[in-house]
Amino acid sequence: MKVFLVGMMGSGKSFCSKKLASKLDTSPYDLDHLIELLEEKTIAEIFKEDGEVFFRNKETEVLKWFAEKKNFVVATGGGTPCFNNNMQWMNEQGITIWLNESIEVLVQRLKKEKEHRPLIKNLSDNELASFLINKLEERKPFYSLATHTITYSSIKDKDVVTLLKQTNKK
Repeated sequence: MKVFLVGMMGSGKSFCSKKLASKLDTSPYDLDHLIELLEEKTIAEIFKEDGEVFFRNKETEVLKWFAEKKNFVVATGGGTPCFNNNMQWMNEQGITIWLNESIEVLVQRLKKEKEHRPLIKNLSDNELASFLINKLEERKPFYSLATHTITYSSIKDKDVVTLLKQTNKK
């Protein structure tokens, strides 16, 4: 089963990928982590030194490595679905799940992670909510193309696994 998790930064994609992969008896991957390993730089360093265009192209390149794999759960970056027809490609390859968390949940999670996230690094806590609202509106047309939409913090893992197994049989 090929599963791609999409959603805003802070929505729980990385956390969920590990839990789902364990329950589905497959491997979890974090797209940002793979890019960092490949480039030997953090995402923040890549943005600063090479720019967003370079990062988005590298992101697409690494994402497409999964065409050869049969079973996995991938936590994508928040912007991954929005560039280079990545959302269409992921839908053609497997199951996509939009982890659609509330802005309030995202703000609480991201307040303490700003330093590691280039898009929000320089925002005050007050600016963070406005930024997330605007970014979600910008990305919603892409996220809404996902096979499934769930609010991860309010659903049990077994419900997600059941949903995926039913979808995979169709």
